[in-house]
Amino acid sequence: MVSISVIILTFNEELHIQRCIEKVKTLTDQIFVVDSFSSDRTIQIASSLGAMVVQNKWPGNQAVQFNWALDHLDINTEWILRLDADEYLTDQMITEINERLLKIESPVNGIFLNRKLIFMGRLIKYGVDKVKILRIFRKNTARYSQTWMDEHLVLSGGETITLDSYFVDDNLNTITNWTEKHNDYAIREAINMLDDRLKLLNESNTLTLQQNKKSFYAKMPMFLRGFAYFVYRYIIKLGFLDGKEGFIRHFLQGFWYRTLVDAKLLEIQKACGDDKTKIKEYLKQHYKIEL
Repeated sequence: MVSISVIILTFNEELHIQRCIEKVKTLTDQIFVVDSFSSDRTIQIASSLGAMVVQNKWPGNQAVQFNWALDHLDINTEWILRLDADEYLTDQMITEINERLLKIESPVNGIFLNRKLIFMGRLIKYGVDKVKILRIFRKNTARYSQTWMDEHLVLSGGETITLDSYFVDDNLNTITNWTEKHNDYAIREAINMLDDRLKLLNESNTLTLQQNKKSFYAKMPMFLRGFAYFVYRYIIKLGFLDGKEGFIRHFLQGFWYRTLVDAKLLEIQKACGDDKTKIKEYLKQHYKIEL
């Protein structure tokens, strides 16, 4: 086996964790599950499959939790792979990692993976740009940026490559679960947008291409931009070709979610204006978020 460890963050993921671990077990036996005190069978399932399970109280976002894992897990492999519990590696990707990882030499420290999305049981082929994400990195060469939403790995140095195969994001939970989760995401996205404008947080991060696109989006008029984004995804990017599932996905994620973010921004603006102290107090009081 290649010298690679896998880190999976979990909270009540009994629906997904077995699929995720069983796939990745063919790549490595160094599987770490960092659990935020799940109340379901996540821990029992992961342990029964041979994963090393540790628990840490949820710190508020994935970036802090993953960086905690990097600091506290006993990782002795050359490479680290980060996966979500509702994701899994395809057989083609496992084969490619096995074949290529042994041949990669410095200065390559990071590897981008292509992602395919399954929504309501259907592969979503249209409406979105091709997604590749930095998910494999040499030990001690990357950490997660400290943002409230769209956390991403940042390499401390070196070069990157992209694999040809892909992993799959296939969440099996209900639409109710999806909307509840994205309601939580919306306030985090709003905090990110406020931080871009008012510098609420102490850390600043180098803009990625995706963040530059969001900077353009942020300059568009509130509420109109969500509608424009839906039209872009559903019409211009041919999202309508993915049938009913495609419409639901692009409407909810492209329009409903973006409008919800703007609604939360307007709510905060009406209550606090641009007063950073008031905004922080408002977030603490109404959303239990401390900046």
